[in-house]
Amino acid sequence: MHDEVAAYVLGVLDDDEYEAFERHLDVCERCQAELMELAGVPERLDELKQDPSASEDDPPMSMSR
Repeated sequence: MHDEVAAYVLGVLDDDEYEAFERHLDVCERCQAELMELAGVPERLDELKQDPSASEDDPPMSMSR
């Protein structure tokens, strides 16, 4: 995954980076697919900020598998 895809979705790119990534998206099918996968992340993060108790019921995430 390109870091820029996540930064784009989260809205943290500056104006120049944003414009450059928009041009890149026009030609990169991989980034287009990654963007589709991450499109709901900001909304989900907003939901968690508004209802922090919702995450208390979830078990802690484990890095080991």
